[in-house]
Amino acid sequence: MASLSLSLGLLVLCTLALVQCGPYDDRVRVWCGPAFGGMTSVLKNQANPTWPGEFNFLDIIDKSVLKLEVWNDNVGPDNRLGTCTTTIRKGTHIETCHLKKGTVYYTYTYDYSH
Repeated sequence: MASLSLSLGLLVLCTLALVQCGPYDDRVRVWCGPAFGGMTSVLKNQANPTWPGEFNFLDIIDKSVLKLEVWNDNVGPDNRLGTCTTTIRKGTHIETCHLKKGTVYYTYTYDYSH
């Protein structure tokens, strides 16, 4: 009988910043695979917001997809400014994602045991 072994790991997303044209009321929603990690606070009237803190995901399978959705939270219905995705890799990585109106910069670290 063959045994199946999964490599489960810890993913930490940090250093989340957005550079864009014009001030918005932005927030970011974060997923890794099917797991919703939460969202940032809304930063009002910020042209280039940077969010403090981290998003931690436990028991993440290698090569899962990290997804960031950037939203404008101005009065009225939410408006998604864009989505960033990357397939996670072991180690620490600095990523850049270009949106229609701006660029997202973020860093993540992923480590797993065999």
